[in-house]
Amino acid sequence: MFSRPFIPAFLLVLLLLTAFQSISVAQTSQPPQHNKGRILFSASSVNWRTATPDAYLQQYELTNNSNLYITAFVDQPLTKHMQQLAPALSVDSLHRTSGYRFTLYVDNKKIYTSDIMGAPLPAVRDTETVLNKPLIDNGREGAWWTQFFWGRFLANGGDNALTDGRHLLKMEIRPHVHDVAGEIIAAGELALQVNRKPVIDVSRVTLNPVKPYPGIDVSTAPFDQNKIKTLKGKIALNEFKRINGIVVLKNGKLLIEEYFNGSGRDSLHDSRSVGKSFASTMTGLAIRDGYLKGVQQPLKDFYQLSSYAHFSPDKESVTLKDLLTMNSVFDGDDGDGDSPGNEENMYPTDNWVKFTLDLPVTKTIPRGTWHYFTAGVMLLGDVLNKSVPGGLEQYVNKSLFTTLGIQRYQWMYTPQGVPSTAGGLRLRALDLAKYGQLYKNGGRWQGQQVIPRQWVDETFQPYLPLPGRPNEFYGYLFWNKPFTINGKRYEAWYCTGNGGNKVFVFKDLPLVVVITASAYGQPYAHPQADRMMAEYILPAVLD
Repeated sequence: MFSRPFIPAFLLVLLLLTAFQSISVAQTSQPPQHNKGRILFSASSVNWRTATPDAYLQQYELTNNSNLYITAFVDQPLTKHMQQLAPALSVDSLHRTSGYRFTLYVDNKKIYTSDIMGAPLPAVRDTETVLNKPLIDNGREGAWWTQFFWGRFLANGGDNALTDGRHLLKMEIRPHVHDVAGEIIAAGELALQVNRKPVIDVSRVTLNPVKPYPGIDVSTAPFDQNKIKTLKGKIALNEFKRINGIVVLKNGKLLIEEYFNGSGRDSLHDSRSVGKSFASTMTGLAIRDGYLKGVQQPLKDFYQLSSYAHFSPDKESVTLKDLLTMNSVFDGDDGDGDSPGNEENMYPTDNWVKFTLDLPVTKTIPRGTWHYFTAGVMLLGDVLNKSVPGGLEQYVNKSLFTTLGIQRYQWMYTPQGVPSTAGGLRLRALDLAKYGQLYKNGGRWQGQQVIPRQWVDETFQPYLPLPGRPNEFYGYLFWNKPFTINGKRYEAWYCTGNGGNKVFVFKDLPLVVVITASAYGQPYAHPQADRMMAEYILPAVLD
C-alpha cells in the first residue's frame, strides 16, 4: 500500500530539534565506510560514531513493550540524491515535492510503502548521511516522524502480518521526487520472534470493585468477568496502549469501572473531540429556550459575512444544521493537510472565528458530502456564546452540568475566551457516562426532561454517510456505526475524540460504554477502541 502522509503542525518543533541535532552530527562526522548503504536495527538509540557491532541486533523478540530503532547509513545527503533524480528542479522545489521513500517487508512480502513528506527538514536533508531514529519508542510515543511511519505500517497491513512467531522484517530506503523513486540507498533486515498476543492468566487478574457514584447506582447484572479480566491483562501488557479508563452502564447502573496508567475515578480526561457533541446538546437547549430559531437559521443572522474575506452568498446560506452535520460550503477538511480550513491552520491564529469566516467556499468538495470540519463546530460554539444569556460556559453549567451533578470539569478556550467546542473539554469518565446515559434515556435524567426528546431523535438520524466507511453515518455531531457480534448487528451512536476516546450509546441495547484514552495522534487509537468493544466489552456484557 502507498501513502503520502501529512506531518502535523505540532511536530514542527520536534522536527526542528531533529534538524539541529542531525546537522551537527553530519557536519562533523561521516559514517564508517563498511556501513554505507546499510540499515542496522537496535533496541535503543545508538551512538553510531562509537558503537561496536554488538550494539546492533541480528535477531529480536518483538513484544508490545519493545523499542526498535534504525540507524541508516547513506553515501550522500538526501538532497543530492533528489538532485540526481530531477536536476532541472530547484532545491526549494525538491524540498516541497520530494523526500525519503520507506518500504517495509515481512517475510519478503511488501507490506507498506510511504513517501515521507515534510520530514526531515530541509537543512537536515542537505547534510545528513546518518539517520538514527526510532520506529518504536514506548516511552516517547509519537515524538518522531519515523514512529508515525511505523504506526501507518501497522495500520496498513503490518499488524496482520506480524503474527506471533518467527518473521523476517526488511526495510528499504529510496529517494523520491513526486511519484518517481530512485535506487535503494539503504537496506537492512532483522529476524524477529514476535510475541505481541500475550496469554492472560485470568486467575491473576482482579477487577475493580464497583461502588456507587452520585447519580449512578451499582448494577448487579451478571457479565463474563473473564472477558474483562483478559482485556484488563492485555491493557496492562500494552497490547492495548494508552487506555485510561473503561466504564460500562447497563440499564443506567454501573456495571464495570476500570482505570489504567495512573488514572482514577477523580481524573479529568482530555477527551478531545468528544466535546464537539456537547455543542450539539447546547444547540438543542438553546432552541428549546428560544435563544435560537432552529437548525435552519443561517449564519448571516449572527455575522456580517460581507466584512470577511472571500465573501460569497453561499456563505450566507450556511445554516446551523450544516455546522451540526459537517456539511457546510466552507473550504475546510481536517482530513486534508492541504485544506485551507484544516484545524492545524486555525490554532496558531489569534482569532478563530475570523479565520473560519475568512475561508473561501470549497471548489473541490461536492455539495452534500460530509467533511470533518473542526472550525465549523468552533463557530457553532461562538454562535451559542453570543446567543445565550451569560455566555456559553454559564449556560452549560446551569442547563446541563448542574442538572447531571457534574461538578468538576475544565474547558479549553478560544483566543477570545469563549469555551472551545472544537474539543478538549475535560470530564471524569463517570460524568461522560452520565452524558451518554442522558441520551440513552431520550433526554431524561432522574425524572426530569433535560434535553427535548425530539432533539435526541433528531440528533440520532443518519443525515450523511461517512465517505469510505460503509454503513457508518453522521448525525448532529454524533457518529453512527454497527458492531457485529456472533453474527448479530448492534447499532451505536457515539461521541469520539483523538486518542481513542469514546462514549457509545447503543440503540437497541441497555448499554452506555465509555473509553478514555490518550493515544493522541496515533493511527491505532480508534481501531483499538473498536476492537476492545467488539472482542471483549460487548461479548462480556451481552445477555
